[in-house]
Amino acid sequence: MARDTATAPYELRFDAGRCCLDLLATSHPYEHLDAVGPLCAWITGAGLVPPGTPLGHADPGWPSRFRELRSHIGTLIREGGDSGPRAHAHALARLNELAAVATPAPRAVRQEDGALAKELGEGPECAALLAVVARDAVELLTDPVARAAVRECAGDDCPIVYLDTSRGRRRRWCSSETCGNRERVARHRRRAALTRS
Repeated sequence: MARDTATAPYELRFDAGRCCLDLLATSHPYEHLDAVGPLCAWITGAGLVPPGTPLGHADPGWPSRFRELRSHIGTLIREGGDSGPRAHAHALARLNELAAVATPAPRAVRQEDGALAKELGEGPECAALLAVVARDAVELLTDPVARAAVRECAGDDCPIVYLDTSRGRRRRWCSSETCGNRERVARHRRRAALTRS
């Protein structure tokens, strides 16, 4: 379902712990990356560029390129899923290809108050931004400790994947406020129904 969010800032539903996992979350509960405006808002909101970085040069081809990367990351993160070895090999080859591009070069710029702030020398190209996310995915997939902390939300019909950094690694939901609360309410209703019967 397409939504007109071209002018609204993209708010991450939660922080998945890695920008590559945040990208996976952009397809739930509806497609967030259906136009250039929402994609640019996500790029800034996910921290791929410093706030205020001009992205006016983004063209209508950008969203489909990010959705393609999202698909490849999803295939590799969910290795036990429906995809076969051929799909995994293709996803891995594309991920490595996208990660090989140079990422945007930051520079320190002195502000009026004397503090240093990070800026990009020029508006980053799509391939450079894709490389940032692809490299993050490569780091996650090749780090056994981080990979072991990847979890899928236990909420009904929630495919969100996150990095579980909780104490004891017992986190069950992508968000305690949404999926966790929904599960607690459902549990309460089940108990109440049993008590009544």
